[in-house]
Amino acid sequence: MTDDPFVTHRSLLFTVAYEILGSVADAEDVVHEAWLRWANVDPSEVLDPRAFLVRVVTRKALDRLRTVARRREDYVGPWLPEPLLTSAGAAEDVELAESLSMAMMLVLETLTPTERAVFVLREVFDVEYDEVAAAVGKTPAAVRQIAHRARTHVAARRPRERASADETRDALRAFQRAIESGDLQGLLDVLSPEVVALSDGGGIKQAVPKPVVGPERVARLFRAGLAQFRTRVEFSQVEVNGWPALIMRLDGELDTVVAVRVENGRVTCVYSIRNPEKLSGVEKETSVSR
Repeated sequence: MTDDPFVTHRSLLFTVAYEILGSVADAEDVVHEAWLRWANVDPSEVLDPRAFLVRVVTRKALDRLRTVARRREDYVGPWLPEPLLTSAGAAEDVELAESLSMAMMLVLETLTPTERAVFVLREVFDVEYDEVAAAVGKTPAAVRQIAHRARTHVAARRPRERASADETRDALRAFQRAIESGDLQGLLDVLSPEVVALSDGGGIKQAVPKPVVGPERVARLFRAGLAQFRTRVEFSQVEVNGWPALIMRLDGELDTVVAVRVENGRVTCVYSIRNPEKLSGVEKETSVSR
């Protein structure tokens, strides 16, 4: 057992950085930079190590988010957050799991960097306004306004219904069975009339360059895409970003992570992450906390 506050709060610090950045690699870099900063501090002079470390991580994550903005604007095809393999226990904190979901992470992408940091700190981690203000370099009054604006923005874009993990798992199993067997009708039955499929290959792996909309088009996309590889593909169900998801291996090699959003028992969005540079976060479980 260690008394080092950095070690104690490392999981929290990574989660804060990941929610602000949507990137496992960038979040790990930010946490490492925060550790270097902590190593040069006299702990006896820090009244609240947790608050201090969250402040350092937030500032560094904001700096990183602003520098990668151009990179994301030039990204080939849809940009999806890097998937994160989490333990089954991550889903027990419903609010945290919801904030980590692919759907919510994409909503957070539509905020400005400061709005995103304020929303994450205040709404997900319940950080006091004074501490949020210190982390983002604003006054508490300004942070309250930013928080209100961010909440309104998120509320207008977040999924209408929050499916439970069990409902998501059931729909995902039906989806998996249908694509494994090539059952077109079974696939149509589990897809919502409003379903959208997003595919992120990053210009490295083949992926659909634009969203695919509608159950018939989405069903044909997955059915045709797997037809030529069916005997070489293996699926496993895991927990990604706190929710049930699929890992697809081709000839034993990690190829795709498939996450879904479910409403009223049917799949309303399918997120396929194929960019190999984004798959390091599913090679081993990562601890998340708040």
